[in-house]
Amino acid sequence: MREAIAERTGVIRNVQEALGGSNSDLAVVVTGASGRTFVKAAPKVSPDEDGRQVRALRREVAINPCVPEFAPRLLWTVETGGWLAVGSEYVEGREADYSPGSPDLAALTEAIHHLQAIPCPDPVVMRVERRWEALADDVSPMAGNALLHTDLNPNNLLITADQCVYVVDWAFASRGAPWVEVGQVIPWLIHAGHAPAEAEQWAMQFPSWMDADPVIIDRYVYLTAERWAQISAARAAPNVPVNLSLARRWASHRQGPHQPNR
Repeated sequence: MREAIAERTGVIRNVQEALGGSNSDLAVVVTGASGRTFVKAAPKVSPDEDGRQVRALRREVAINPCVPEFAPRLLWTVETGGWLAVGSEYVEGREADYSPGSPDLAALTEAIHHLQAIPCPDPVVMRVERRWEALADDVSPMAGNALLHTDLNPNNLLITADQCVYVVDWAFASRGAPWVEVGQVIPWLIHAGHAPAEAEQWAMQFPSWMDADPVIIDRYVYLTAERWAQISAARAAPNVPVNLSLARRWASHRQGPHQPNR
């Protein structure tokens, strides 16, 4: 795989571990004769079977040409040695700061407004409501045809020195109700220091959030906490306890969210 990557980057001079890329086995910045390239890669289960991480990379490859105003440009893909590797334009930027009063919150707001103003591209086939369908009989309020990134955490919003904003890691881009995107961000605001009420106040600038039924939002918050509890019980991962704690804190703020009908 290294040789195949070198054919695309030129002679490899340096390989440095990169921030992000949590949905791949390898995330590095490769410095070659042609400059720097951000490379993510993951191993296949077998020659004929993709694993979870490879499927995520394939989804990123499919959507990249559809979101040039957001994502760094895809440069190449290569499959060899039982691995899939994806090379993208390298962006020199910092992760966003979602803490109260941060000017980066304006960049986050603009990105969400922009996302909610464009049609969902055909390559996006994941339905966001499926994340909760094992927990409730009716998840249709989360369904829709808006383009959702679904993981706008601070690591996935890169801001350059000249204030250009890039949205990265599109592995879980989905179709769904537009207010769900806002709901997915609120726990990250809480994590950055906002009180739940303050995070919800921030969300009120989005028409999609204001138009959503509060009872449906209660249900969504409760189901999200339940989902993270199940994930936490099923597998150990560094970010799972944090996500579970944030979801439970938000659910507690909602004061007795509605139980799903079973």
